[in-house]
Amino acid sequence: MILYLDTSALFKLYVDEAGSDAVHAAVAAAETVAVCRIAWAEAMSALARRGREVPVDQAALEQAKQALRTDWPRFLVVDVSQHVVEQAGEFADIFALRGYDSVQLASAYLTQQRVQQPVTFACFDKRLSKAARVLGLAVLVNVLD
Repeated sequence: MILYLDTSALFKLYVDEAGSDAVHAAVAAAETVAVCRIAWAEAMSALARRGREVPVDQAALEQAKQALRTDWPRFLVVDVSQHVVEQAGEFADIFALRGYDSVQLASAYLTQQRVQQPVTFACFDKRLSKAARVLGLAVLVNVLD
């Protein structure tokens, strides 16, 4: 299975919160884990923000950043090409998505088209999850329950 993690799912690999167990299990079962290149900036930003909001977690968050740095080369990283952003623009309009959500969706969708294999999309946003299903992507089960 190819598992595509949007940033909300990627974050749950490094910070224990609701949904983390499901993401860890899916990653363990996946042959390949894919992410969009923008997930790096989004994840580092989210980790830094968590550190500002919950200073007591700072040491654990520094470990999380280091773990992401270590894991990153193991991921299939989807670059943000002109084709991706054009597709993202269409998805933003069609599904009423925020900008980076539409880039995540376009990255997963175009990955599935390129590899011609099913891609399972993991995210923690109902609108984004619904859009992924409409586009024929499998969605990680129980992510939003």
